[in-house]
Amino acid sequence: MTNDSGLRAEADLEHEQRRVLRRHQRFASACLVVAGLLYLATQFVDEPGFWLLLIRAGAEAGLIGGIADWFAVTALFRRPWGLPIPHTAILPRNKDRLGLGLGRFVARHFLAPDVVQGRLRESKPAERIGGWLARRENSALMADRLLAMAPDVLNAFNDREVRAFYRDTFRDQVGRVDPVPLAERFLRTLMEGGQHQQLFDRSLRVARELLLRNKHLIYQRVEERSSWWIPRRFDRRLAEAIIQGVEEWLGDLSRSGHPAREEFDRVAWNLVIHLKDSPVIRERLEGFRDGLLASPELQQLLETAWDDLRESALSGIQDPHSRFRHSLVNSLQRFGQTLLEDEEARERLDERMTLLLREIILPFRETIGGFIADVVRDWDTDSLSDRLELAIGRDLQFIRVNGTLVGAMVGMVLFISTRLVFG
Repeated sequence: MTNDSGLRAEADLEHEQRRVLRRHQRFASACLVVAGLLYLATQFVDEPGFWLLLIRAGAEAGLIGGIADWFAVTALFRRPWGLPIPHTAILPRNKDRLGLGLGRFVARHFLAPDVVQGRLRESKPAERIGGWLARRENSALMADRLLAMAPDVLNAFNDREVRAFYRDTFRDQVGRVDPVPLAERFLRTLMEGGQHQQLFDRSLRVARELLLRNKHLIYQRVEERSSWWIPRRFDRRLAEAIIQGVEEWLGDLSRSGHPAREEFDRVAWNLVIHLKDSPVIRERLEGFRDGLLASPELQQLLETAWDDLRESALSGIQDPHSRFRHSLVNSLQRFGQTLLEDEEARERLDERMTLLLREIILPFRETIGGFIADVVRDWDTDSLSDRLELAIGRDLQFIRVNGTLVGAMVGMVLFISTRLVFG
């Protein structure tokens, strides 16, 4: 939609340029025709007086000046009447030299480091960007443009290569992480918050549930290990006594201040304190980390995560009412407001833009000049003439008009001067 609007606007502009050029051409030609008609009309008077001769001299000089200037203007773009007259069609015949000169001029003057950096600083780009983005409609427009490009960018990547990059990057980054400080920090946080005691209580509850849920297995094991001559009712009572004793012991362990809990607390803190100095623990943690990274399950999980992330991003990007778009618009607007309110932020952005310009664009200014020269050289000759005439042809028609008028005035001045001097 945007490209179509741009093309229509360009076509409308070209149509308007052609209309204006034709109007000025007709006016310049009308001046020339009027001078020619006046000159011819005065030839049919048998005994012309002073004033008629004055008009004839002015018309004759104006006709000569108008024709000469028409020839000069036309010779810039094409051969007058298509005749191979020397030094005509100047611009098309010299387009290579014109392109080379234009490229050098742009590279040496427009892209001179001092000029570009000075103009960039004077224009205050960060302030302009901030003022533009601070308006809600502009930040929404920018967000829509970014989101419109995003699907093409995402779809341009090869899924297999992206998955491999995503997987390898994750494995390399995690593989460099030392697991010991992480484990120490995790355990210390757990201990300082008393979470280890809650974990101990949870383990006791799980053990009690398992004990009560598997009573029949305990009965069965006691009967299997009992002698044949002992009655089964004694075996069952023994099993019940064991279960009851274990259950009471687990309940006793759940009491605060129990020696076993204090021992557990001491052992846990000792583990945290000496974790860094234990090569065995380090080796085990690193082995666990490497084994986890090498596991096919984790590789599959990472690939699935990329697919989910990609689909989620595409879904959020393509939905014009998504939270993702809303957040992007808000972020761009806040960024613009920050630039307006924070002078230091504007200075930092201006400095970075100047650095970007100096490091990336300016070193290639000769290349840019060469590119301009190549583009001009590859232009079609007729197209070049047409484009240049559309750009400056209207102003050149005033040369034709001035040539006719000034020529007429000079002719009349010369006629009067001659009469005064020679009688």
